[in-house]
Amino acid sequence: MARVVVLDYGSGNLRSAERALARAGADVTVTADLDAAAEADGLVVPGVGAFAACMAGIAELGAAPVIAERVAANRPVLGICVGMQILFESGQEHGVVTKGIGLLPGAVTRLPATRVPHMGWNTVRPAPDSTLFAGLGPASRFYFVHSYAVLDAETLRAEGARVTTARHEADFVAGVERGSLSAAQFHPEKSAETGAALLRNWMATL
Repeated sequence: MARVVVLDYGSGNLRSAERALARAGADVTVTADLDAAAEADGLVVPGVGAFAACMAGIAELGAAPVIAERVAANRPVLGICVGMQILFESGQEHGVVTKGIGLLPGAVTRLPATRVPHMGWNTVRPAPDSTLFAGLGPASRFYFVHSYAVLDAETLRAEGARVTTARHEADFVAGVERGSLSAAQFHPEKSAETGAALLRNWMATL
């Protein structure tokens, strides 16, 4: 059974993620222990709320180097919602730019839509060679709650990432896979069977 750590840095649907991963077959621990985060078979970085607040929690815990070292060593990391966003270079909210962990190129900005937040179920367009979305058809729906997103999919693709997109009045990045780093803008732990299937796909890489 794969050992998965859900990183507790003060933000995220920790118990929902824990339960969903356990149902998917993982031996799950929710912890702020960085040694456990470094040593686990898989590390999940959750996140809800503001980009700046999440980065402040990451900084206070000192977690960014552990996340970066795992990725450099080709050890699996999964970012969820704002836990995905903070993997990018920066986030801009209310005119304030906050530096991210910088493992992925690009900036998180406000969705250019008249209706925000983007809240509810939506379909995605998976990368053709996606591992996360393997076996999930075009009608598969995932649960989103966000007002900010990465809009530039092409820069990610140019750097070798497999990019899944979705649309809410405009296209945005809904998922990224590059090396051992995976990320989802939606909440797989709230996405019923499609989310469970995605988590099982991720766990198969551990």
